[in-house]
Amino acid sequence: MSLKSLIGIARKKRYEIYKAPFKLNIWGVRSKNVKPNKFDDQLHIFFKGNGGMLRKWFHYIFPITTDPGTYWLKNPMNAQGTAMLAEGQYKNTYRIDLHRGKYYALCQRLGKVKVLRDYNRDAVLDFQNGIPEWGKFGINIHRARRTGTTYEVDNHSAGCQVFQKAEDFDSFMRLCEMHAEWNENKFTYTLIDQRMAFRSKLRRALMLTGGLGVLGSGLWYWNEKTGILNPI
Repeated sequence: MSLKSLIGIARKKRYEIYKAPFKLNIWGVRSKNVKPNKFDDQLHIFFKGNGGMLRKWFHYIFPITTDPGTYWLKNPMNAQGTAMLAEGQYKNTYRIDLHRGKYYALCQRLGKVKVLRDYNRDAVLDFQNGIPEWGKFGINIHRARRTGTTYEVDNHSAGCQVFQKAEDFDSFMRLCEMHAEWNENKFTYTLIDQRMAFRSKLRRALMLTGGLGVLGSGLWYWNEKTGILNPI
């Protein structure tokens, strides 16, 4: 997704875009892919500099996951199910702090976020069967392994936003430190859910065709009673 597209989404949804020098806009983009346990999402960091750089946007993109790994989906820490962050803009909700007391990351310490529980990846495109809940759940932005590249999410995410590459995370934290030096140790995180948008678009299309249609290589139908998209 391009920076132009993100700014367009911000205008449409009335999300705030920060333009103060070195104040980070941190946006997660959840992909349409429904395969579990993959680092198939993106984290976009964009900001403006100072002085002669005020007109220029700096834009970085990193591979991450915005979904919990299969380990925690099968073994939730919460009896109601593993949390998955819902789409939205969470203003001044994060700060640089210790993640699980081990290393500095961007941690959800300053405000509440919305999560869905009982999210079932086996349901493929349906994840609205969860119970929405607001709270401080420790939905942090951190890395997977200490070094190198991690290829499977597994137990590295119980709902957090997790970097695939350790070196990318180190670069991200340097940008966060710059933000805190020029502004405050307060950060806003915005999540865009392409999977949800795709599902809604497909649902409308299937309803217009009597609830039956082709998606990829499979045949799907829309169940009016349950409100769930089902494969045949």
